[in-house]
Amino acid sequence: MTEHIEAASPHLMNTYARLPVAMARGQGSRIWDVNGKSYLDGLGGIAVNTLGHAHPRLVPALQEQIATLIHCSNYYHVPGAEKLAAKLVALSGMTNAFFCCTGLEANEAALKLARKFGHDKGIDKPQIVVYEKAFHGRSIATLSATGNPKVQAGFGPLVEGFIRVPMNDIEALKKATEGNPDVVAVFFETIQGEGGINPMRIDYLKQLRQLCDERDWLMMIDEVQCGMGRTGKWFAHQWAGIVPDVMPLAKGLGSGVPIGAVVAGPRAARIFQPGNHGTTFGGNPLAMRAGLETIRIMEEDGLLDNAVQVGTHLKASLENAFAGNPGVKEVRGQGLMLGIELTRPCGVLAQRALDAGLLLSVTADTVVRLVPPLILTRAEADEIVAILVPLIEAFLTE
Repeated sequence: MTEHIEAASPHLMNTYARLPVAMARGQGSRIWDVNGKSYLDGLGGIAVNTLGHAHPRLVPALQEQIATLIHCSNYYHVPGAEKLAAKLVALSGMTNAFFCCTGLEANEAALKLARKFGHDKGIDKPQIVVYEKAFHGRSIATLSATGNPKVQAGFGPLVEGFIRVPMNDIEALKKATEGNPDVVAVFFETIQGEGGINPMRIDYLKQLRQLCDERDWLMMIDEVQCGMGRTGKWFAHQWAGIVPDVMPLAKGLGSGVPIGAVVAGPRAARIFQPGNHGTTFGGNPLAMRAGLETIRIMEEDGLLDNAVQVGTHLKASLENAFAGNPGVKEVRGQGLMLGIELTRPCGVLAQRALDAGLLLSVTADTVVRLVPPLILTRAEADEIVAILVPLIEAFLTE
């Protein structure tokens, strides 16, 4: 029986401009709606479903954990949290981790770390460098760090203490902070997600690491969307051969189970002490099992290499398809985090792709974003191209 999906629920807050479809189940890189229509998942729950849907080794592990212990609180030791922290420390080259539930929470914790780092040095009003077009969340503090006036509108006054600079311009950063003793940290995404798939250059990342060392600033890298193997390394900044002081994670770490983390290096790992920070659900046994199993399966199945191989193939196919098309500014990104920037707003493409059996999103008004599961195959990448290219070409001729 066909179900009709209302444009808006009378009982849910009107916070999302939802497409008129409800999803019922998924398998691998495909998902089916309540009417049985199949879609190729080019969105991955917005870079969340690392292992796709209903992974045959993740599902029984989570079922086992649910039948054992879901939650017990941080009044007690959680063995899974200690194991996942050790794993993240090993993968990152850092030293300690804190667990929460979302990327927003992880970024909020990073901002608190930076402020306390400053206060511990005797700085009364610590300031944090952030970037144009950044997106770090929707709490009042992370909203203030975000570089999107549309997201901030209606929620002032914003939190003070942020200095905003353009991406990939070390001289602009130096000029904006010149003679300012209150700067304590630089906070950024290695590849901006919501801002339009905008990568930091490797040379800039290296310059930034050197500057933070020289000035005793915390280098805080938001890897919420671009981390967890999405670019072909565990964390996108690793392509530059650097190690941050603070690294928020979330999204793909739990393959769909809500989880967030802040991983810290020696400069930041001891800033928080009991009573400084916490969260009720963070580090619960179910989320920790999801994180551990996600990483284990990624390692066993070589999904970092798959992200490189399939992502490179997908990007090259899109570049070839749009070569010489004046309506396509650029295909950019790395691994399975790609953006196709068009010359005009293209929000309608989300619905048109849905109609054609492909899930994707449009971000920063003009950028088609692809962040599919890391299990995506070359054949599925070719299917994305076969569906998407004609849609974009048709749109550009209107």
